[in-house]
Amino acid sequence: MKSKVFITTLIIILSISVISLVGWMFSEPEPVLLQGEISATSYKISSQMPGRIDSIPVRRGQIVKKGDFIYRVTSKTINAKLSQAEALREAASAQKLKADKGARKQVIQSAYQMMKSAEQGEQLAAKTFKRVENLYKEGVVPEQKFDEVSAQYNVAKNTAKVAKQQYLLAKAGAQSEDKTSAAALVNQAAGAVAEVESYLNDAYQYSPVNGEVSSIIAEQGELVGAGFPVVTVVDMNDMWATFNIKETLLTKFTKGTKFTANIPAVGKDIEFEVTFISPEASYATWAATRTTGQFDIKTFEIHARTTAKIENLYVGMSVIINYDTL
Repeated sequence: MKSKVFITTLIIILSISVISLVGWMFSEPEPVLLQGEISATSYKISSQMPGRIDSIPVRRGQIVKKGDFIYRVTSKTINAKLSQAEALREAASAQKLKADKGARKQVIQSAYQMMKSAEQGEQLAAKTFKRVENLYKEGVVPEQKFDEVSAQYNVAKNTAKVAKQQYLLAKAGAQSEDKTSAAALVNQAAGAVAEVESYLNDAYQYSPVNGEVSSIIAEQGELVGAGFPVVTVVDMNDMWATFNIKETLLTKFTKGTKFTANIPAVGKDIEFEVTFISPEASYATWAATRTTGQFDIKTFEIHARTTAKIENLYVGMSVIINYDTL
């Protein structure tokens, strides 16, 4: 009888223990896990010159060093524009040279001869006018003849003045305004040449950093526009983990905070240090349905970098934080 009571009591105790254990297991809260991913600085390499890709020796996954040749663009249109700009520069330079030198010696000599000839004509017309004037006063020459000689004398004087001005202009050369204008045209043409040359210089693209080629959008022989990102290079030495954390969980994260997180792809826990916390919320993860005692929970982006260099770390790998252990 006693054995039956003992067995019954033992069964009851075991049952209570099992029920308690199961209840504890189901009532224990699940750990709060925060998931982020590895990010890195990437450089989208493009050219300001539109054209056809002539050469692109790199391949996806290739390790490149800063200054390594990535690709080249060629354009017959740009080459033609350079020839036009250079021709305009030569023409503008010739005009400036002409303005600086002034008129040729032959032109100045010709203007001088014309001035002297006009002066002689004026002197002859003055003598003729004087004789005819005396004869007109004596009544020997009619008034019409006097008027004709007077008009010829006035024409001779004006011709002499004009010839002298022409000579002085030829001797003085171009005006200062003309020289300034010619110099401005030279500068404008030189600027056009420099602009086209800058496009041609940008036809060759080189890696800005040590990194790995992650994507190639266009292939050799394809036409690309100005600013089109042909190749992307990822700086594998500038990597960090990005997390989007609810504001209710931010209390354990400040700049400089160190924590341990697991990277499944690497297969071990890694120490990180918070280096950036966004000053602005990015989006709401939960919206309140009542106005009393509840509020919208916003999310903030934080960055954390490893405290030591980690091998075989790639962009996009998951990073898991057990928030309860922080």
